[in-house]
Amino acid sequence: MSIATLVVDDEPIARRAIVRLLREDPDVALLGECGDGAAAVRAIRDGSPELVFLDVQMPAMTGIEVVAAIGAERMPATVFVTAYEQHAVRAFEANAVDYLVKPFSRERFAHALARVKARLAAGSRDAVSSARIMQALDALRRREGYLERIPVREGEQITFVDVGDIVWIKASRNTVLVHLVDRVHELRETLGALADRLDPRQFARVHRSAVINMRRVKAIHPWFNGYHVVTMDTGQKLRMSRYQHEAFLRLVSMRDARERE
Repeated sequence: MSIATLVVDDEPIARRAIVRLLREDPDVALLGECGDGAAAVRAIRDGSPELVFLDVQMPAMTGIEVVAAIGAERMPATVFVTAYEQHAVRAFEANAVDYLVKPFSRERFAHALARVKARLAAGSRDAVSSARIMQALDALRRREGYLERIPVREGEQITFVDVGDIVWIKASRNTVLVHLVDRVHELRETLGALADRLDPRQFARVHRSAVINMRRVKAIHPWFNGYHVVTMDTGQKLRMSRYQHEAFLRLVSMRDARERE
């Protein structure tokens, strides 16, 4: 019996590449193709495909939102397609979810299709595989939710600061002072609200009034009564609260990893 398959990708070239390879396989029956998430939701609900190749990054409605609309437990077997290798692949591999990274080779496509065929043949579309999909997509959602740029006002215009250029951030009543190497920007936002939107793998709160970019740390020195002093690569020295043990351990781990590279 042929596997009814739907292809979803907003990029026509990528979509045609998948369709062309699927048509070479006698075990696959192409059900259709969609160029956006909303059309994909309708096609999955109306056509009941057994297999979907689903692009993760699509405008208006992402692949993650398609799964949320259908429900992971009701999704067909799914091969996720992504152009962002770093975080997507880690999430998919950690949860044993099938994926393709664009651009992909014929061999890599054949491998992904063979894996999903084996899962379908074994009848492994169960609660466990649904949970794996949700875990992978939750990891992607969290990663994609972090800020990459921050809008700041410079005179009469709004410009954007890459978060990687931030050295540290200081709380100042109901505003924060974002310190770069050569300038400081004031934002009307609380430190807690801003910190929640920054990637915790890059930023750490070392004091109730200070968040630092861990990639900009030059050294960490013990002080007294359990406190430490963090020296940034700009020379700025910041006191670390003795209650921020987790942040301290992360800083040491990152520093040691850099020294081993």
